[in-house]
Amino acid sequence: MSPSPTPNARPSTVEEATFAAGCFWCIETAFNQLRGVLSAESGYSNGAHPKPDYESVCSGRTGHAEVVRVRFDPSVIRYGQLLEVFFALHDPTTLNRQGHDVGTQYRSGVYTHSAEQAAEARALIEQLNLSKVYPTPIVTEVAPVANYHPAEAYHQGYVGRNPHQGYCVAVVAPKLEKFQRTFTELLRPEPQ
Repeated sequence: MSPSPTPNARPSTVEEATFAAGCFWCIETAFNQLRGVLSAESGYSNGAHPKPDYESVCSGRTGHAEVVRVRFDPSVIRYGQLLEVFFALHDPTTLNRQGHDVGTQYRSGVYTHSAEQAAEARALIEQLNLSKVYPTPIVTEVAPVANYHPAEAYHQGYVGRNPHQGYCVAVVAPKLEKFQRTFTELLRPEPQ
């Protein structure tokens, strides 16, 4: 007889996904609210600089995008569901910008960890374009994840620690409210 799993047991399979959708604060907060997501970490990816930091990435000279690396249990949440959340959280039709955030570091990107992830991302983009979900074509970059670095500690969990900061109130809060209404069935239950 095999032992029954303990309530806090780690999943047997953990996968990673990496997404760029403008400022990482919003998407990190959203992904961390999903069932099956073990962690979402703000970081920098797919640039050339060997040791990027926030100031150098913001300069646009490193080539990195602000990203969120998501560790998830695929038996609870599928990669395709993460992609759906990603596309709902930002405008994937604007090149190198999200709202007032402008520069290559704010590009839309799906940085893949396998050929299967790349194929699934490309198929969803094709489907969204054919369905005319957006008024203009999607410009999201799909490429293998490369040269990933976690962002500085003060960026991790930023929205939760700074809910009254101007950007969080004006930009992040409305996106999170829409996200929570749209993806109710994927959210973790509220703690009692």
